[in-house]
Amino acid sequence: MSAPPITTDPKNKSNQRAAAWGVAINVLMVVAKLSGGLLGHSYALIADAIESTVDVFASMVVWAGIRVTARPPDEFHPYGYGRAEPLTVAVVALMLLGAAFGIMVSAIHEIVTPHHTPAPFTLAVLAGVVLVKEVLFRRVLSIAETTASSAIEADAWHHRSDAITSAAAFLGILIALWGGPGWESADDWAAVLAAGIIAANGVRFLRSAVFELMDREPDPAVRMAIIEAAIGTPGVQAIEKVRVRKVAHALLVDLHVQANPQLSLREAHDLSGLVKAHIRETAPAVREVLIHMEPFEGTVGH
Repeated sequence: MSAPPITTDPKNKSNQRAAAWGVAINVLMVVAKLSGGLLGHSYALIADAIESTVDVFASMVVWAGIRVTARPPDEFHPYGYGRAEPLTVAVVALMLLGAAFGIMVSAIHEIVTPHHTPAPFTLAVLAGVVLVKEVLFRRVLSIAETTASSAIEADAWHHRSDAITSAAAFLGILIALWGGPGWESADDWAAVLAAGIIAANGVRFLRSAVFELMDREPDPAVRMAIIEAAIGTPGVQAIEKVRVRKVAHALLVDLHVQANPQLSLREAHDLSGLVKAHIRETAPAVREVLIHMEPFEGTVGH
C-alpha cells in the first residue's frame, strides 16, 4: 500500500522550512568550527563542531519527522501520524546525550594531555557562531510557537544550546590566552561545561517527548479553558470526565456532557455540535472533540 500524501498545511510547510534551514546552517557551522579548532589548536571549538554535527543529523531527523507527522489519517492510522513528532524529539534527545558523553570523555583526556594554547583567531570564529545561532534560535522558536510543534521547538533550542556552548568555548579560550602558559586546559574545561549543557538539554527534551508519548495532559490552563467553553454552552447543565491529549501540534478532547433528560436524540446531537464549536472557538489548537451525551442527574463533575 502506498504512503498517504503529504498535507499542504501551511504550519507543516513552515516547520519543514525551519528544519531545512537548520540543516544548511549547521553544515556551515561544522565546517567553520572544525577548521578553526584544528588550525587553532582548540579542543573546545572541536567539541563545538561535534555538537553542530549532531545538530545536522538532528535537524535532518526533525525534518523527516515533520514530513511523517504531516501525513493525513489513513486506514491503519485513523488518528494520523502525530506521534512521529515526540518520537523525533526522543531520537534527537538521545543523540544529544550521546554527543555530550563523547565530548566529556575527549575533553577530560585533553585536560591531562599537554597541548598548545588556542590561537587568538578562534575567538572571532566563535563570536560569529554565537551571533548566527542566536538569530537562528529566535527565528525557529518563533515558528515553533506559531505552529505549536515540539519537534521544531527542540530544534530551536538546539540552536540556543549551540550558541551557549560556543560562548562557553569563547570564555575558555579567552582565559587560556589571557592566563598564558599553564592555562591551556581552560579551553578543555570549557568543553566539559559545553558537554554538561548539551546533556541537560538532552534530558529536558527526552522528558518532554516521554510525557507526550505517555499522553500526559498539556497545560492545565488549556484544560480549564475547554471546561469553561463547554459548561458555558447554553443547554449544558454539567460536564465530567474531561480528557485532553496532545498529538503533534493538535489537541484531542474527550468529555461527557450532561443535559436535560427530555431532549430528543436530534436535540442532544445538535447540542453536542454547539459544544464542539464553542470549544474550537475558545481553543483553536483543538482538532477533534469526542462528546458522550448523558442525562443530567443533579451532580456536577469535571
